[in-house]
Amino acid sequence: MDVTTEELRLYLGLAEIDDDRAALLLEQAASLARSIVDPLPDGAKAVILSMAGRAYANPQGISGETIGPYSVQRPQAGLYMTRDERRTLSRLAGRGGAFTVDPTPAGAGPVWPPVVEPWGPW
Repeated sequence: MDVTTEELRLYLGLAEIDDDRAALLLEQAASLARSIVDPLPDGAKAVILSMAGRAYANPQGISGETIGPYSVQRPQAGLYMTRDERRTLSRLAGRGGAFTVDPTPAGAGPVWPPVVEPWGPW
């Protein structure tokens, strides 16, 4: 699954994008996603764009800024995958969630206990 630098540019809402840096981040994000599930399922593009977009938008790794009475917190720096993104990839691949295991053997039939007639036959 290839995600293009143009898709990252649109995702971030930028007029221009550094193609080399964007391509590197997209490649690294796809590799990180493949470490969770390989091959990547349909829909994984959103997770890859999210990871690469975070890393592209905050290249200095700034965690927060304050100017006068205003402050803003930034997401963690670097390329990483959130818990929700890992869950999303697993769900897209058909993994995870609740399931049941039937311990009954496939060839099992009804088993009736022996009839005990405490008063003898009728």
